[in-house]
Amino acid sequence: MSVDTASPGTAGGSDPDPDDPPAGADSIPDLPPDDAPIEVVEEKVRDFRLLRRILLTIWAVSLAVYFWRYGIAADRTSLIFFLAFGMAAATIGRRRVSTVLIDWLPFVLILMLYDWTRNIAVWLDMPTHWQLAPDVDHWIFGTNPTVWLQSHLKESSPPWWEVITSAVYMSYFIVPYATAAVLWVRDRALWRRFAACFIAVSFLGLVGYTLVPAAPPWAAARCTVAQVADSPHDPPCMYRADVEVPGNLLGEVHPENPGAEPYVERISDRGWSVIGLDMVLRAVRFGQTKSNLVAAIPSLHAGLTMLLALFMWPRTRWFGKTMFMGYALTMAFALVYSGEHYVFDILLGWGLAGAVFAAYWLIDTRYILPRNARRRAERADAAKQERRDTAPSQS
Repeated sequence: MSVDTASPGTAGGSDPDPDDPPAGADSIPDLPPDDAPIEVVEEKVRDFRLLRRILLTIWAVSLAVYFWRYGIAADRTSLIFFLAFGMAAATIGRRRVSTVLIDWLPFVLILMLYDWTRNIAVWLDMPTHWQLAPDVDHWIFGTNPTVWLQSHLKESSPPWWEVITSAVYMSYFIVPYATAAVLWVRDRALWRRFAACFIAVSFLGLVGYTLVPAAPPWAAARCTVAQVADSPHDPPCMYRADVEVPGNLLGEVHPENPGAEPYVERISDRGWSVIGLDMVLRAVRFGQTKSNLVAAIPSLHAGLTMLLALFMWPRTRWFGKTMFMGYALTMAFALVYSGEHYVFDILLGWGLAGAVFAAYWLIDTRYILPRNARRRAERADAAKQERRDTAPSQS
């Protein structure tokens, strides 16, 4: 899909980066006098393009071999490390390789800070909300959406289409960062805007699930009201194997397909077994063991995918708009169906993304873009004045 980043005068647009050449060029020459002929060295452009293609091919093959032998990177830092080599290869001859480190190191360190602080709710011993989200969902729909979906769609073994739901769930750990890498290659200024929104959504989500820790559907299906009466953070019941629990918080599942289990299961990863990708299954389960199990409000899976859709909406054509928005909606279905989140969690995640995007849009259009436009105008005026001052000496 194409990304339109060439409209700095509109909201959400970007300003030229000093390290970025004009589109289609591999270097920025010194500006010649007005009457001097412009020499274009086509050979140099072709050489850099060929070099970039060779390096990108080597990077892609190496990445594929690594993933095939060792599995998909299970943590964010490793993924960004791999992406950094691709970004460096993609910008050879266009900007300094050191810009990868200059831009991405602060971003990674901030996200590492997020990882270190996301379990702060455990230290604060905040009471966990076990019935807030299911009560809101029942109030909206008259039933629990996860129970309804697993009653009507779940089968005893994963059908082919659960490959899609599992892939969409897993893609949350890859797609936002890969998209950020593409934005960085195309336009560093635009990438900075996206990175700021990304960090804002992540940390505001952290504040949300720190102050209001909440259990997801799969955990609520393993516990009864009596077992969570004191709002415990991690009661023993949520660690039991998937078994039918009479009187659990979500109620019974009445499966329409023979052999399907009559209770809510956590099935966000079982689609991988359909195509035999056990390494992906292991990576997902490893990541789940490191996560905060009662960080359901708001859903950052929903929030960050909706942020992607909103951020890319004015910068893509109809196909891109459809893909990004469809991705956010498919993620919402996968989360509810698989027992990872309630609809309430997803609506809060979407609302968070919308609020951050609206704030970014307001700041960008009212302050940053006008300020940069003034600076460009001042630079242009200064350049014109300099040409006037030097004109007699050139005649």
